[in-house]
Amino acid sequence: MTEPIRVMIVDDHPVWRDGVRADLEKSGVATVVAEAADGGKAIEHARESMPEVIVMDLNLPVVSGAEATRRIIEESPHVRVLVLSASGEEADVLEAVKAGASGYLLKSSTANEICDAVVRVRDGEPVFTPSLAGLVLNEFRRVAGGSAGEPKLTPRENEILKLVAKGFTYREIGEQLFISTKTVQNHVQNILTKLQLRKRYELMRYAIQKGLDKAE
Repeated sequence: MTEPIRVMIVDDHPVWRDGVRADLEKSGVATVVAEAADGGKAIEHARESMPEVIVMDLNLPVVSGAEATRRIIEESPHVRVLVLSASGEEADVLEAVKAGASGYLLKSSTANEICDAVVRVRDGEPVFTPSLAGLVLNEFRRVAGGSAGEPKLTPRENEILKLVAKGFTYREIGEQLFISTKTVQNHVQNILTKLQLRKRYELMRYAIQKGLDKAE
């Protein structure tokens, strides 16, 4: 058995926090190490409790969820933020992603979807519902430009980069290439290092710039 994922829940509605906590802990995938009702407290508690994943609302008092995300990741780049919001507006989704969120789900998501997203975000995967993923990909295509230097990627790394661009999860990539999910994660980390990138969504942007999402 692996250790439960250390999670912090940030939402200004205590009943909602209680529900998410119950779902996560009942599933066995996570233990809630801290809660916060506003963005300012979230920043403080992230320093103290050292969560691996933060489930973050956007509409928060004191400091917004996007700003709290930005400041937390600046201080602790290893922390993953999964936004769980009532808003599916394009501006909100893109603001969260630009702040460094690794995933974005709507509050209408099921308990199983939220638990699965926490695991995948902890493992370094970008997690978005199909409609929201479309928004993010379209924005990356819109802003894509310039010519990056050609990295020296191995054939296997190029295979994985192409599949990342097409939106496959690490688990699905492993199944297609007959390698473990952990091996896929290691390859992705090597690719990030070679491309001098920090975040997974930056890798997706790079791949789209290269047109790999359309490659055969």
